[in-house]
Amino acid sequence: MIDQTNSLLESSEILRKRSLTDEVYEHLSSNIIAGKYSSGDWLRQDEISTSLGVSQTPVREAFDRLVASGLAERVPYRGVRVPVLEPKEIVDAFMLRLILETTGARLAAIVIQPDEVQTLSILLEKSADLVSLEDMPTLRQLNKEFHTHMVEAARSPLLIKLYELTTNAFPDWMLYEYMFRHPELLQTSLKREYFEHKAIVDALASNDPEETSFQVANHIKNLWHDLHTCLDITSDSMQEIENQINTLFPNH
Repeated sequence: MIDQTNSLLESSEILRKRSLTDEVYEHLSSNIIAGKYSSGDWLRQDEISTSLGVSQTPVREAFDRLVASGLAERVPYRGVRVPVLEPKEIVDAFMLRLILETTGARLAAIVIQPDEVQTLSILLEKSADLVSLEDMPTLRQLNKEFHTHMVEAARSPLLIKLYELTTNAFPDWMLYEYMFRHPELLQTSLKREYFEHKAIVDALASNDPEETSFQVANHIKNLWHDLHTCLDITSDSMQEIENQINTLFPNH
């Protein structure tokens, strides 16, 4: 009986700690996306712990999740900060995502099952109701789940691992941060994203590899144009990307 009681107490403690970690993570991710932390700002574990009234353990665990999601980077012997990304790094992440995701989409269209299409449809409809600035962190998470589920449907473990590494380096959070600063763009951007995702789901449901690849490439290229708008990327880099896209996807 004592062992069972101890086990229940341990389980309760784990759930409580998870809840605190979730809350700290949501707080920090929301603030990063909202622009309350700028690129290069350090996230001070002790300061955040004190301001939120929690121990340093959930803060440290939230940092791990931020790093894994690409919202923060760990600098050896220095700490954790909001990422500082060079244009070349962004270009590399974009090109790899374009290649891997269109490949995954093409494979997924051949083998995807009805229940997997249904999962994507549910994620799509959940995002349809998220239209305010406060919804941006949740929308970002749903967007990542949507793309990840699509690639997972390709049933290629190595492709999934490579894709996860690439998306963690892709600065999509900067797009949401940009929309916080330019709310007049919000409705147009979200509407376009919704219909692009819907076109992807429709192509997958039709088991059409060419159309699915086309719709995914179109969606990611539009993300690139959004990044070019909100980031300081030279025209030469932009032209380089356009040339590479046209070479890799001449019919897109």
